[in-house]
Amino acid sequence: MNLPSHARVVVIGGGIIGCSTAYHLARDHKAEVVLLEQGKLTSGSTWHAAGLVGQLRSSASITRVLKYSVDLYKRLDEETGLATGWKMTGCLRLATNEDRWTEFKRLATTAKSFGMDMHLISPEEVKKMWPLMDASDLVGASWLPTDGQASPSDIAQSLARGARMHGAKIFEDVRVTGFEMDGKRITKVKTDQGDIACEIVVNCAGQWARQVGAMAGINVPLQPVKHQYIITEKIDGLSTDAPTIRDPDRRTYFKEEVGGLVMGGYEPNPQPWETGLSGGDVPNDWEFRLFDDDYDHFEQHMTQAIARVPALERVGVKQMINGPESFTPDGNFILGSAPECANMFVGAGFNAFGIASGGGAGWVLAQWAIDGEAPLDLWVVDIRRFSGLHRDRQWVKDRTLEAYGKHYTIGFPHEEYLSGRPAIVSPLYERLKARQAVFGSKLGWERPNWFARNGEAAEDIYSMGRQNWFDAVGDEHRHVREAVGMFDQSSFAKYELKGADAQKALDWICANDVSKPAGRLTYTQLLNTRGGIEADLTVARLADDHFYIVTGTGFRTHDLAWIADHIEPGLDAKLTDVTEQFGTLSLMGPKARDVLSAVTDADVSNAAFPFGHVREIEIAGAKVRALRVTYVGELGWELHIPIEATGAAFDALMQAGEQFGIKLTGYRALESLRLEKGYRAWSSDITANDNPFEAGLGWAVKLRKNVDFLGRRSLENANGKALTKRLASFTVEDPEVVLLGRETILRDGQPVGYLTSGGYGYTVGKSIGLGYVRNGEGVADDWLSDGKYELVVAMRNVPAQIHLEPLYDPTASRVKS
Repeated sequence: MNLPSHARVVVIGGGIIGCSTAYHLARDHKAEVVLLEQGKLTSGSTWHAAGLVGQLRSSASITRVLKYSVDLYKRLDEETGLATGWKMTGCLRLATNEDRWTEFKRLATTAKSFGMDMHLISPEEVKKMWPLMDASDLVGASWLPTDGQASPSDIAQSLARGARMHGAKIFEDVRVTGFEMDGKRITKVKTDQGDIACEIVVNCAGQWARQVGAMAGINVPLQPVKHQYIITEKIDGLSTDAPTIRDPDRRTYFKEEVGGLVMGGYEPNPQPWETGLSGGDVPNDWEFRLFDDDYDHFEQHMTQAIARVPALERVGVKQMINGPESFTPDGNFILGSAPECANMFVGAGFNAFGIASGGGAGWVLAQWAIDGEAPLDLWVVDIRRFSGLHRDRQWVKDRTLEAYGKHYTIGFPHEEYLSGRPAIVSPLYERLKARQAVFGSKLGWERPNWFARNGEAAEDIYSMGRQNWFDAVGDEHRHVREAVGMFDQSSFAKYELKGADAQKALDWICANDVSKPAGRLTYTQLLNTRGGIEADLTVARLADDHFYIVTGTGFRTHDLAWIADHIEPGLDAKLTDVTEQFGTLSLMGPKARDVLSAVTDADVSNAAFPFGHVREIEIAGAKVRALRVTYVGELGWELHIPIEATGAAFDALMQAGEQFGIKLTGYRALESLRLEKGYRAWSSDITANDNPFEAGLGWAVKLRKNVDFLGRRSLENANGKALTKRLASFTVEDPEVVLLGRETILRDGQPVGYLTSGGYGYTVGKSIGLGYVRNGEGVADDWLSDGKYELVVAMRNVPAQIHLEPLYDPTASRVKS
């Protein structure tokens, strides 16, 4: 075997993801591609995957990725001559209780929002479609006719042949042993059969992806878990085109195979694959291998499956498959550009969705690797959603096992993970806990979501309707509107950019004008080449050569890496993450100035400290960076305090605030307050798919300045043209309606978009949603205002009113109706 000495792209791993990526690199981009597989193609986890193919996810972009997979599998055999085993059998999801039925009604609404046709059907209809099923306990089922099943190995081999047909070179029995690096860039892939110089590496090594990444200093947080299913003998009366079944209340799934059934499930007590190797590494020689059958562990699934399909009690088991699958801490797969390395891309951790995802994941990953940026909003699967916390192998294992156990549990709104907590706490954690804080977790940080009142249980009690915190959050919300509230936002990600060229670097990276004098703030988006919004943050200029940047907790790794990646080479501009150096208290409400004046000698009057400014003031003996900014629509400051002084500053503010009725407030109130004001949230209301004009943020773009910036060309092409989608607010009068996001927007009875976020506005006394309205012929004010609107909420049409301005206007001291 003679390996080439050079390739533009080296793909590591010959499972379905690696083969798909190589295929799309060669077919779509004519790239010089080499794929390396340490054993034989499909020999890791692809060969033993169950092969169910579902398409619907809560993200429109990921749903599009999965729909692409189905479209590819339908036609791939025509191109390559190798069958994929694709059968469009449709999928039934069974509901046995009202909470699950509500979940399905919301899923069906999401499907409608994403242009998919999901039906809700009766137990009688289920029985007709699947006569061997006991449907006596069913409330109903969802039916998605375009789902199906396929043969994982056949798909991978077909993709591999397609890759070769388009010029890719595939080598089996070649093991990657390391990388030659030049700083943060891989220059050569080292193997047991020679080195390959390359420009791009794509790590599709499956359960070995963590180990391959570690060779280049990259963290790929996944955990192999033992996943079992059985293949039965032929079952009399089972149709060969029987729909696949997901029975989440019994934690099991079924698909027809050669007249019998494949049946498996997701147990609440999963078994991680823990090896005796250093660090628990997966052995390199695990090729076409399985674990021993474990019927004791599988019995819980067998009992539930027999109750659903009684014929299983009388049929033999032809084979049990017990193999490792790679799972992640949040149940979403891992794609994208690793922040630690300039030219390694990752496609791994598919949580047993590798077959469903494979075609589409390879498509977007190939384009991502060639273009250097994601072609869609892929934030929910972006490797940059992780942080240093995810280098803790024990934490990753514990959280991943919890995520696996939740695979088929009811997805209650606002549900929090419990494992690995608390991981990161602010200096105020014990103070807030003593004051009945109920915490949520974001990228490992414990953050107060709400505060229980006298006699209330300081815990979330989940439900599909209004949850137990609804009234308490309403009190917090009103207090911020009427008096003063204080939020612990110490988890904010914070960076400093210093150097003579710091402004020049930000001029290119930021869409808004950051060239204001020291002492000023700039709210800005960071854009991709398509003009899509990659980040949304605040830049405070502390000195001519010193900027302080603040962004959301969950975006810490992503935003830091995006800024670092786009600082032009050779500039004197040093970027540093200072998140843990500062605690943050947000003081918000009409009496915020009264409280702040009582704890500092600084002049915080409007004349001396206007909105959009930053000052260094002293509180409790500490120098504090005070940012006059708000995310709630009231007078307020973010107070960035040296971490060791945060407790003393908190105590001083609480003591001084007593006479003004200060109240501790949490993130649930913050969400309600920002919805009333129409403030956008990145990753939901504004994403890489949306440009500032569509999002109503054109005012924050410096097109009038003769300064080039990333995304400018795309925005110039769009500027002045009729918009075909626009973000708007919606309210509903029905007090029982709970808006969560993904509800379909109807205009004059026709679907025109869906909500990107939803909640309740306690000041306006209504449920509120934000969402984009789409119309190919334009979305001018008159057209938007002339329509009659409804929202589809859990498959029920609810009258709604559109609003093109914020619902709450503090300057006018009134609520807009």
